[in-house]
Amino acid sequence: MLDLFSDLWGFMKVRKKFWLAPIIIIMLLLGVLIVLSQGSAVAPFIYTLF
Repeated sequence: MLDLFSDLWGFMKVRKKFWLAPIIIIMLLLGVLIVLSQGSAVAPFIYTLF
């Protein structure tokens, strides 16, 4: 998993695609939010956002 992030960072550094970093971070945070809220009482409120 760490190798994936290292390759992704290397790609962004070489190709000067630093604008991809905020998009990737937001997607990861949303994925973590969905995974962590699946078994809780907050889940119905999270899914109404999407």
